[in-house]
Amino acid sequence: MIGQILSHTPVYVWALLAFLVYRGYLASQDRQVSLQKMAVIPAVMLVLALTSINTHGALGEAVWAAWAAGMAVAVALILALSKSEIVVDRANGTIFQRGSWAPLMLMMAIFVTKYFVGVLSAMHPEMVHGVGFSLGVTTLYGLFNGVFLGRLARNAAAYLRQPAVVAAL
Repeated sequence: MIGQILSHTPVYVWALLAFLVYRGYLASQDRQVSLQKMAVIPAVMLVLALTSINTHGALGEAVWAAWAAGMAVAVALILALSKSEIVVDRANGTIFQRGSWAPLMLMMAIFVTKYFVGVLSAMHPEMVHGVGFSLGVTTLYGLFNGVFLGRLARNAAAYLRQPAVVAAL
């Protein structure tokens, strides 16, 4: 059964997994990153989550409220609990990022959740349309997205607080 599930998985899914593992590995290393590059993974994770939200299920359009609530909770927690210093280099347009395996774990959590929901929807479509399942998965996507977007917001705020570099005339 597992072999059939894996063999029926489209090739692009494995390419996406490879990309996420690569980006997760990069995140494990200390590095200087621009805000634009820093926004790539949150954007990819946002697209992955939003394309998985089912507005035709038991919750209907209320799934957006569940997703937004999960995201708001995670953003608030990130902003309230993250105390590490953010080192900004406005001259080079970068932020110093300490290496961490947490982004890889979060990316894998979203990937596995999306994959699991896809397999379940193919094998047991009735389960996917249940209120509890819909609410749980949608809120989970919101929480995951909130962690990524909260970190991005925190870094962007630190970057914007830093005085702009004045060019020599």
